[in-house]
Amino acid sequence: MPVIAECLVDAERVLPALQEAREKLDGAGGELVLNFSAVRRLDVSALRAMEHLAVAADDKAVKVGLRGVNVEIYKVLKLVKLAPRFSFLT
Repeated sequence: MPVIAECLVDAERVLPALQEAREKLDGAGGELVLNFSAVRRLDVSALRAMEHLAVAADDKAVKVGLRGVNVEIYKVLKLVKLAPRFSFLT
């Protein structure tokens, strides 16, 4: 049974949480889930960190799932063409 790593993304600490998630990619066992239920918006630096996470996950063949993403964040990820790089979980 594959191990799935999960990270809670705190609204006040989005960047550190995304950096921590990148570090967990090696031990993710093929899948990493980020819980965005506490996050209401992303700034430019968070979007860059999301892009870096997606690239690192692709390099390590790890699927990244986003749980609890609100509509506004989804729309922003779609606009910057990052949405297809993640799976969205309920």
